[in-house]
Amino acid sequence: MNISKQITFIGSIGLASLLIFTGCSKQLYPTQKDFKQYHMSDAIQADPAVVSIYEPFKQKMEAEMNRVIGHAEKALTKEKTAETLMGNFFCEALLWMSEHSAHNPADLAFATKGGIRNDLKAGNITVGHIFEVMPFENSLTIIELKGSQIRQLADYIAMTHGQPIAGMTLTIMGSKAQDIKIKGQPIDDNKLYKLATYDYLANGGDNLTLLTRAVSRVNYPQRMREGLIAYVNELTKAGKPVNAELDGRIKIN
Repeated sequence: MNISKQITFIGSIGLASLLIFTGCSKQLYPTQKDFKQYHMSDAIQADPAVVSIYEPFKQKMEAEMNRVIGHAEKALTKEKTAETLMGNFFCEALLWMSEHSAHNPADLAFATKGGIRNDLKAGNITVGHIFEVMPFENSLTIIELKGSQIRQLADYIAMTHGQPIAGMTLTIMGSKAQDIKIKGQPIDDNKLYKLATYDYLANGGDNLTLLTRAVSRVNYPQRMREGLIAYVNELTKAGKPVNAELDGRIKIN
């Protein structure tokens, strides 16, 4: 039997590996499967040799996560209301990133409530807090949409009872958006607008397939949490707190 033609590794079950010899007419299978389950508990003592390897990295990581980068005078929360303090802060940060990180200023910014994973409590803001807000590997994305497409996005915001935005205002009437304005001006269906968001949404996440039909798209390497950290650092350098206000950018009639 010549087994030198091709060997395909299919996988492993317990300690027994399953091999199929595709160059032969005969298939071989394991006759015995060995399996043992190990239970982890506090009764198992840490191996000092292993601890000595990872402990320096653990201490360095904890020091970075606990590093204070800003201060919030009040909690920025993400309730289920149409407009939230956390949503406003997040999207204002997106606009800042488009200008200062991407050097490609956007007209408006958009996120989803589900994508912002945590509140920011009043008090010191650490790097770890920002990781809790955006733990994913999502990166900054700027797309161009026609005004008519922005109108569809506004209807999505209305149907989902409000989502985080900046640079745009609208009024929700039932499941439709009315009185849509970009930078204070009525929306022009034929004009192109730059929208700052992140790659997950630009890829159609959260049922936003309309964003995949953008006129143009530019992806940036900066992770969202990196951009948020940079934004908070900039506020702190300017002597400003981490803050947001409810300004009526989304109204409900």
